[in-house]
Order: sequence, then C-alpha cells, then structure tokens
Amino acid sequence: MYTALRLQKKLKRELRRGEVKVTVVDPNSYMTYQPFLPEAAAGNISPRHVVVPLRRVLPKCTVRKARVTELNHDEGWAIVQPLAGPPERITYDYLVMAAGAVPRLLPIPGLAENGISLKTVGEAIHLRNHVLEQLEIAESTNDEEMRRKALTFVFVGGGFAGVEAVAELEDMTRDATRYMRKVTPQDLRFMLVEATGRILPEVGPDMGRWTAEQLRGRGIAVKMNTLLKSAVGGRIELSDGSSFQAGTLVWNAGVKASPVVRQGDLPVDGKGRVKGTEFLTIEGLVRAFTAGDNAAIPDLTQDGEFCPPNAQHAVRQAKVLGDNIVRSLRGKTLKPYVHGNLGTVAGLGLHKGVANPLGFKLKGWPAWFFHRTYHGAMVPTFNRKIRVVADWTLALFLKRETVSLATVEQPRADFELAALDDARAKARIAEAAAAETEDTGSEAAETETAATETAA
Repeated sequence: MYTALRLQKKLKRELRRGEVKVTVVDPNSYMTYQPFLPEAAAGNISPRHVVVPLRRVLPKCTVRKARVTELNHDEGWAIVQPLAGPPERITYDYLVMAAGAVPRLLPIPGLAENGISLKTVGEAIHLRNHVLEQLEIAESTNDEEMRRKALTFVFVGGGFAGVEAVAELEDMTRDATRYMRKVTPQDLRFMLVEATGRILPEVGPDMGRWTAEQLRGRGIAVKMNTLLKSAVGGRIELSDGSSFQAGTLVWNAGVKASPVVRQGDLPVDGKGRVKGTEFLTIEGLVRAFTAGDNAAIPDLTQDGEFCPPNAQHAVRQAKVLGDNIVRSLRGKTLKPYVHGNLGTVAGLGLHKGVANPLGFKLKGWPAWFFHRTYHGAMVPTFNRKIRVVADWTLALFLKRETVSLATVEQPRADFELAALDDARAKARIAEAAAAETEDTGSEAAETETAATETAA
C-alpha cells in the first residue's frame, strides 16, 4: 500500500495521461495496521479502525481482490484467482513482491486444530469473542473441570505479538470478571510460554526481565526455555513435563514469508524469503522489487545482518522502493535502503507498557503513553488517526465493553434453527394428518362392514 501511495504521488501526470497503470493484487481490499491488533482484540480500539480500505486511499490504482496462484517474471505475467469466476492472467512490466508474512507453524500435534494466531483483524475479532465466551462458560457451569479448562489461557511466543496479546487480553478479562458472580480474577490462569531464555529481546535484556516480572506480578505465569509439545484435544503438554487442559491456545511463535512468493520463479533463501538487495530489487532479476516481511533485505547498518521483519522497516522500505521504481522508469541511479533502528515499544495493557526509543528506557505509564503517541501518529491516513484517537478518548470516560459477540461467526445459526423447527412442525402436522386419515379410513371400513352384515 505504501509503495502504491508513493507511486500515486510521484507519477501523477503519467497516471493521469494513462502512460502508467498500477495494479494492486491482494486477498483483502484493505491494509491491516498490525501493531493495533492486540488492542483490537482487547476492545480498546474498534477492529474497523485498524484497517485502511485500499480503494479509498489508492483512487488512481486498480485494486484487485484476488490471490496470485502462479507467477512468471521472465515472461511478465501472473495468474490471479478472483473471488468468483475463473482465474485470470495479468501482464506487467514491473513487479513488487510485498505479500508480507504468515504464522510459522511447527509440526506439533493438535496445534493446527486448536491454536489461533493474531495476524489478521478477523483473528483479533475471533480471539476477543472466544476469550469472553470462555468466561461465560465458566460462569454458567458448576463442573469444576470444565470451569478450570475454560479459564486457562495459553500464549506461545515471547516476542512483541505474544507479550502484547497476553497482557492486553489478561487486562480485558480482569475487567470482565467485575460483572460476574462466580468468576473472580483469582480464577483466571494465564500462561506465556517461550522457547528461549528471555522475552521481548528487542527491548534488551534488562527491560525484558522487567517485563517478565511485571507479568508475573499480575498473575501471568511466564515459562521460559519451555516448548509446546502437544495440544491434542485441548490438553496442553509442555517440555517441562506439565500437562493440563486449556480452552484457549494462542500461537505467536514467529512468522514466515507468505507462500505466494514460492508460486513462481523468484529466488528465495533458506527461510523462504525473497532474496533482495540493498536497492530493494530482487536478486538477479530486472524490473523486480521486494520489501517487507517476505523479503531478505541486507541491513547496511549491521554487517552480515538482514532487516528484521517489523512495520518500522516495511513502511520505510516501501517509500524507497516507490522512489526507485520512479528512478528506474526515468533512467536514474537507484538509491540503497539505509535506516537505523529508532527503538521499540510495546503495550502491556491499559496504562502499562515498556519502550526503548533511541536508547532511552521507559516503563509503565510513560512507556504506554509513548506507545500510543507513536502508533497514533504512524497509523495510515488522517481518517484512521481521528477514529483511533476517538476510541482512546471515549475509553477515558466510558467503561470497556466486555460483551461476547460469538454469534456473529455463525450468523445463520438461528435462521437455520428456525427453518429446522418449521420442517419439524410440518412433519408433525403431516404425521398427524396421515394418522387422522388412517383413523378415518378404518372407521369407514368398519361402517361398511357393519352395513354389509345388516344387509345380509
């Protein structure tokens, strides 16, 4: 999206004259601002406000809601599968591969069937409804085993996504228990499982230890150097030997490049990422560019390292990428991508956070305020900035909404139930009518028999 925005700005006259055409192909017709997904899952921000509609911000581009199923850069064409109808072939001159990343799953029994990630707005909505539904299950049953399972929440992965998710959702469930009679904050069992010996490595060892202490102080069990071994049937088995039932399993243990990068002839490295250069071109190809989480871009500020897969680099790479496409069109020299790390920031629930901007260490409320200030400024478009700030402002005066809308995931359930009841009612009426007909027929036969006997 940011690359297309840059091209819209730099190629205004060419687009107006029809000399250039920019086509954006994506399975979704919106861009998701992923740093806000934990807050959307916790109800601090409306899910609609963390997505940016592509057609609104890219009026001079052609937006195709479709999936790329095949790519041949040598011949300059791609096969796309739209929502409906047969696949279509699109030809192009320049390629930008910026498909992002998907969760990196491991071959753990039961993970695919019982786990959920937090990479999309749909997952954020589902996770919020699911967690609140677990509280409703615990509130409405006297079965202690069922209650304990429903109130056990396991989060795997101690990076930004995992830590922010467990912190925000623990904060939300604690608020929700205020309105319940049976479920108390002491009944909640939250657990963060991390395979390495530290969490939030991006903020440094000291801040990572401080974060772990803060989470434990809130009753969240933080297990490091621990692996998830199995999740079959909702039973969690960890490498430390512990085994228990859990109603919620959230998987945030890393990402991998989107599978679409392997649908063609693009060069990829051992991790499945597109091989990129410091100019954001694809290695060994002409008129092909890449950026973001699906790309291995050399970090010129650190010898031998690649840019980490985060929004900070992706957004800035996209602007350089757009400029380099314009330079290529006009026969100019491409510029390398060089960007120093501005620091990191993470929210840990309402009024809680940790940050390391430009080497300064912030904790608690100052870090939380910096987190909101930074992301409020970075979320795309003025429209979304206003809506997000409005959500935050209202939250200062109004209590958090903790209502589960799990029925939205099966919107036709009641309709189908009503149809089933109608069918059953019709069947009962038909059975009654058949029985009545049979009785009437029997009575008529008896009358006829009696009349015959009388006549005889």
